[in-house]
Amino acid sequence: MINQRTSIQVLIVDDHAIVRDGIRSLLSTIGDIDVIGEAATGRDAVKLFNRLQPDIVLMDLVMPEMDGIEAIKAIMELQPEAKILVLTSFATDDMVFPAIKAGASGYLLKDSDSEELVRSIREVQRGESSIDPKIARKLLRELSDPPPRTPPAEVDPLTERELEVLKMVAQGKSNAEISQQLVISEGTARTHVSNILGKLHLASRTQATLYALRRGLASLHDDES
Repeated sequence: MINQRTSIQVLIVDDHAIVRDGIRSLLSTIGDIDVIGEAATGRDAVKLFNRLQPDIVLMDLVMPEMDGIEAIKAIMELQPEAKILVLTSFATDDMVFPAIKAGASGYLLKDSDSEELVRSIREVQRGESSIDPKIARKLLRELSDPPPRTPPAEVDPLTERELEVLKMVAQGKSNAEISQQLVISEGTARTHVSNILGKLHLASRTQATLYALRRGLASLHDDES
């Protein structure tokens, strides 16, 4: 008999046992989420990810042996479609930007409430990005700096429809919202997003958002569509 997953399977990665226990206890009360493993180091996280193939990795960043950023890189090399939600106490630039660049789909601070954590897990599982508001503001400040100059002849390898979808991704719209606005199926919207990430060699919707904003393909205040 084939065993199909009916819940979101989560791997918790944190070097503090009391934190792992707290997260496990919280998630055990949520019907559609199951904790299937725990790791105390980045190195163990990579091994467990390879063995358990969880849907979501909750990743701390400061750990012994291998830190969270290196673990994210290693996991993304094993599985480019991996969904990793950073859960950390650190909001400094040297943590935030490398984690997103490494391929994290979301970034949440440990002072977030339980509802935010559950919502973020579900968002990342759906293929969306989930960024703590404090982190989002930090990213926006970074994006307010003048973007690096690019050769005028450089052309984006995206179709007109893909550019339209990229703009919506940068506005934070979900696949369902994109499909409704463009009058296409949600599956088609998901395919467009996947093609965009592939063509631009990006690992997540968060990276796609940063790309679009830096290249001037979308504006944070552009809500016309």
